[in-house]
Amino acid sequence: MGEAPVVYLHGGPGYNAYSFQAMFADRMPRRAVYLDQRGSGRSGPLEDTEQGADTLDLDTLVGDLDAVRDFLGAERIVPLGHGFGGLVALEYARRFPTRTERVIVVNPWVHFPDLALTLLSEASARKGVVLEDPAAALRASTPEGQHPQVGATRIEQAFALLNARDLLNALHFTDAASRMHLEFLDSEGQFVGSGEVQQALVNQGLWEFEYAPFLTELRRPVYVIAGAHDRSAYPEQVQYVADLADGDVTVLDAGHYPWLDAEDDFAAALEDALRR
Repeated sequence: MGEAPVVYLHGGPGYNAYSFQAMFADRMPRRAVYLDQRGSGRSGPLEDTEQGADTLDLDTLVGDLDAVRDFLGAERIVPLGHGFGGLVALEYARRFPTRTERVIVVNPWVHFPDLALTLLSEASARKGVVLEDPAAALRASTPEGQHPQVGATRIEQAFALLNARDLLNALHFTDAASRMHLEFLDSEGQFVGSGEVQQALVNQGLWEFEYAPFLTELRRPVYVIAGAHDRSAYPEQVQYVADLADGDVTVLDAGHYPWLDAEDDFAAALEDALRR
C-alpha cells in the first residue's frame, strides 16, 4: 500500500487549509491531503448538513476524517493537526490506533479553560489592568451538580478587554510581516470565515473542554512541533501533550504558524517526525 498519506487538519476552528497548502505543499515529504473541515474553507456551510449550523462536535470531525481515509483507500493515515486541528488529530489517533501510523501536531490546543486563561492574562496585560481570574468565584457560586463555566467566562472577559482578532494576533505572530503574509494568502484564497464553526463548537461547550485526561490513552507515536513564540500553545498546551502522551517535542524559533517564520526548520522537523 505504500507510505501512509498525511492529512492536514487546519486550526481556527473554522479556518481553512489553503494557506498552508499554498505555501508548503511543494515541500511536503509525502503524499498529502489538505482537508477543509466541515463548514470551513472550500467545504459547504454547516447549515447545509444534516447536523445543521447550531452544533458541531469532536466526534463528527473525527468521523469526517475517517471518511476521508476510507475514500483514499488508505489502511492508515498520518493526521497532521495545527492548533485546534491538533485536537482532531490526537482524538483520531486515540480512537483509531490501527488506522493511524503516527500523529503530528503543530502548536496544539488541548485544554481550553487554560487557553482561555492565557488569553485573559494577555488581554489584561495589554490593557494595563490587573488579571482577575473568575474561576474561584464561579466554582464557589455554581450549584452542586452543575459545571462552572470557567472557560467561557474567562474568554468572554478576555474579548471584552481586547477584540479576538487583535488578541490572537498578539499571541500568534512574531512580527507584522508574518501576519501580513498570512493575510495576503487568505485574501488570495478568497476565504472569509463566517464564524459559524466556532459558534457551533462553543454551543457544545468548547471552552470547558479538557482533553488532557484522554492523552494518556494514545497508543501511537506522537510528535509535536512547537513555536517558542506562540504564546497560545507554548509551553502550557504543548507540555500537556509531552507529559501525558509521551509526545516527542521539537521547539522552533517561530510563532503559531512556523512555516511562515522558519520554513526550513519546520520542513526538517516535519520530515524527521515522518521518518522516525
